Amino acid sequence: SENTYLCQIYNLTLLCTEDYVVEPQSVQFLVQHGFDFNKQYSQGIPYHKGNDKGNENQSQSVRTFFLELIRAKKPLILHNGLIDLVFLYQCFYAHLPDNLGTFTADLSEMFPAGIYDTKYASEFETRFVASYLEYAYKKCKRENCKLKDSSGQHVTVEFCNYPANMSRYIDYRYCSLEEESHNVGGGNKVPVCEKFSAYGWCPKGVKCPQSHNIDLIIDEDDKLWEEKRKKRKHKWKRRKNTEEPPRAFEQESSGKEMELAQNGEEGPPRKQSCYEPAAATELAEITPNTEGRPLEENSTDMEPEVSSDTSKEKETHGPSSQGGTHRAGFDAFMTGYIMAYVWMLKKGKNTDTGAGPWLPDCHNKLYLSGKSVPLQIVKSLFSKSSKAHSQKMKLAWASG
Repeated sequence: SENTYLCQIYNLTLLCTEDYVVEPQSVQFLVQHGFDFNKQYSQGIPYHKGNDKGNENQSQSVRTFFLELIRAKKPLILHNGLIDLVFLYQCFYAHLPDNLGTFTADLSEMFPAGIYDTKYASEFETRFVASYLEYAYKKCKRENCKLKDSSGQHVTVEFCNYPANMSRYIDYRYCSLEEESHNVGGGNKVPVCEKFSAYGWCPKGVKCPQSHNIDLIIDEDDKLWEEKRKKRKHKWKRRKNTEEPPRAFEQESSGKEMELAQNGEEGPPRKQSCYEPAAATELAEITPNTEGRPLEENSTDMEPEVSSDTSKEKETHGPSSQGGTHRAGFDAFMTGYIMAYVWMLKKGKNTDTGAGPWLPDCHNKLYLSGKSVPLQIVKSLFSKSSKAHSQKMKLAWASG
């Protein structure tokens, strides 16, 4: 069906060949989520920043691969993607332009099918209470399962059946609907960590005594929203009986008004604030054509992930965090799933999908932390493309 996606996930372990600075906090975050630094330094695919060094188009490098993504003219989907785009441009494409206008002009030509940010979509389209990646993904998955159970239009994901001789390159990640420790309405529940609940990140990490269980967090948010909805409905009925005009934000309504009512006001969810810790920025993900995640009961609950590891031994991972599995491939999958779900919802309201961007409300809009307006990826009348970008585009199409 039109809402069924074939999903293939790839993890490429890279290594910068130049000196760089690491933040202990970020390294700890990666280790807690299973990142293998031994593998990175022993087997990482080398790359360098800035402009090309000689005719690199003839070599099998990350830069050649990035040019292939540009040639494909597919939408690029990211989550909280501004820093990711800066990284991709600087490390695999060319020197960063001196000003923002040139940068956005270059991006608009590199990805003519559009750039989509699922954090922006989670806050300003679906109006979720929180919008960090794992929260938005699990919220979408829950709502999608409800649609499936009610025989409504829903997203379905399929995976490849990889041959046995590829087993050493495939890593599986558990992805059930709810975490095993999730116990709805159970007694003696560990209280939810408020910082993690709001940002998807906690400075105490795995040592935090409070719960980082996303399912419990969503349960609490849904329960609170339902209580607020009932109060609004009660106030509306009371005012109606006394002929007192209701306030706009307290009306029981449908459609867009109902979406706004979830947070009680127009704008970003109340959980969010202008401050988001650096370690909370999700790992860079490239999902030009990856738009799904297992959800059907007849599909596996294990996510196959194709690794670039050429060793015969299985990669061993560190202790998993309470907060979930933050890996580049898994994050990329969740990003694609959110986009597929939002696309399915919006498409249901507008049947004219033949012309123009396939999700106009999110097209070329990047989320900006603490801002109510996004960064528009457009080429203005007053900005020019960079010289390095123009040369790269000529190279891409001359050898494509």
